[in-house]
Amino acid sequence: GQWSNRGLWFLPRLLVLVFLLGCSGSAKDEIIGIEDPSIPPSSVIGIKSHEIFVLTSRAQSANPAIMYSSERARTLGFARVTVTIPPVHETGQVERSRRAPPDPRQHMTVIQPNTFDSDASFVADLNRALLERPVRDRTIICFVHGYNNSYTDAVLRMGQFVEDTGFKGVPVLFSWASAGKLLDYVYDINSALSARNDLVTASRYLARSKAASINVLAHSMGNFLTVEAMRQAQLEGTYNPSGKLSAIILASADIDMDVFRDQLAAFNPDDRKFYVLISADDKALAASRFLAHGVNRVGDADAAELAKLGVTVIDMSDVEDSNSENHGKFSESPEMVRLIGAFLANGNSLDSVDSGSNPFGLVASSASNAIYTVANQ
Repeated sequence: GQWSNRGLWFLPRLLVLVFLLGCSGSAKDEIIGIEDPSIPPSSVIGIKSHEIFVLTSRAQSANPAIMYSSERARTLGFARVTVTIPPVHETGQVERSRRAPPDPRQHMTVIQPNTFDSDASFVADLNRALLERPVRDRTIICFVHGYNNSYTDAVLRMGQFVEDTGFKGVPVLFSWASAGKLLDYVYDINSALSARNDLVTASRYLARSKAASINVLAHSMGNFLTVEAMRQAQLEGTYNPSGKLSAIILASADIDMDVFRDQLAAFNPDDRKFYVLISADDKALAASRFLAHGVNRVGDADAAELAKLGVTVIDMSDVEDSNSENHGKFSESPEMVRLIGAFLANGNSLDSVDSGSNPFGLVASSASNAIYTVANQ
């Protein structure tokens, strides 16, 4: 059929989205389990590695280098991979090879991919990883990635984040069926919505583990999925029954502010353990706001307005980012990854990291301590 004139409004807005975000760059090979036999990672002096557990609503791919595709699965998938960090790694950077195989001396690699055939085997292996750690480190951080992320993108980002924050617990990635393509914004929104039940189910598996506490970190559109899933669980009366859920960090949240108010209305004030990371110069959220007829996104909203909703706000506007879009400061800014690492290591207390020499430039900017700013160092 033909486009109606009324439906054509979306086309120029989509073109503006492309203009604001830039081109997606040259194609990158997917590298799951791809190694150069002449340079095994184990032979590289100074290389580091992180074991990452995966829960996913993506369908498995016939191509092992992709492992999980952009298609939506009917059942939750369970996996584990190892990400290696090259000795030349720089804080905030994902050293990704453009071609396969990656060189582990220069690039991050994803090796030892493994899938589990049941939730029981997944939880058993998760418990193995937890019990290998000291009691104080038997914690989980569950990362929910954002829009325009392939499975490889999400795995590499989590590996980089774990390395740069110094997180000592067990990292878990929840990967939903993003298309990993700039122009598939609508597909990604629908994939995020369709993954709500899967994220609720995934949270129950994590709660069954021997973890002492669970933290959630979401980025971009992953915040929409995360808060929707939590709201759904709250309305069903199944929100955090184990009491293990500690902090929910919402980084650069691509959520309509009006929707966010409605989402939070389901939670009692004591249950709003949300730390909202915002930045006024986020170009990706500016594009999203343009597509949404000018309605602010949570990630670039007014700090005082957000604080009135009962959340803690961390303003990253003054923090420099190596990426011109300023959308990934939570992981790409050295100041922010160190701040989040200190926050997690100190029992999720901003007071603990805002002391002594105050290396993060963190300043409480309201009497209620609901708003903090991070100064550029």
